[in-house]
Amino acid sequence: MPQFHDVSIGLGEIGLVLRRPVSPEALIDEEAFAEDEFLPYWAELWPAAIALAEALPDVAGLRVVELGCGLGVPSLVAAARGAQVTATDWAADAIELLRGNAERNGLELTAEVRDWRVAWPERFELALAADVLYEQRNVEPVLARLRELAPRALVGLAGRPYEAEFLRAAGPVEQVAERVVLLTPGS
Repeated sequence: MPQFHDVSIGLGEIGLVLRRPVSPEALIDEEAFAEDEFLPYWAELWPAAIALAEALPDVAGLRVVELGCGLGVPSLVAAARGAQVTATDWAADAIELLRGNAERNGLELTAEVRDWRVAWPERFELALAADVLYEQRNVEPVLARLRELAPRALVGLAGRPYEAEFLRAAGPVEQVAERVVLLTPGS
C-alpha cells in the first residue's frame, strides 16, 4: 500500500494542496509494465505541468481537456479559474487521486480514465498536455488527439528526446512561456 503526503503549491492567485505518493517508484508494477510498458509517470509533480498551469490564459467558461493529466495541476488550476474541465489519464489511480484532490481543494471537474491512442467523440475549446512525450510511441497519438479534440492546444515541454519530432509534425507553434507552446492543430 503506497504512502501519501500533502504538498502545498502556489500558482499565481491559486493555492492548491495536493495529496501525492511519497515514493512514485514504489508504485511500479512489473506485470503492468510487461503488459503495456506502463510506468507510474502520473505520480510525479512534473515541472512541465507547473509551467503549463502558470501559462494558462483566461479559461473562464471554456471547455478544457487535459491529456495524461497525472496529478492534474493544469486541470485543477483551469477549474479554479472557471473552466469546465475534463481531466484524463490512462492510470485509474491517477484519476482517483485527482478526484480527491479536486474535492480537497473545493474544485469541480470531470476526471476520467482515457487512452489517447483511441479517438474520443467529444470536442473542447482548449486541450492541455504536459510532459507526455516521454516515449516515441506517444508522439503520433498525442498529436492526433490534440488535432481532434480542440482548435487550440497548450503543451508543456520537458526537454524530452521526442519533443522535437512532435513539434516538427505539429506544424507552426507559438512559444507562450518557457517550456510551453501553443499549437493550433484544429486549424
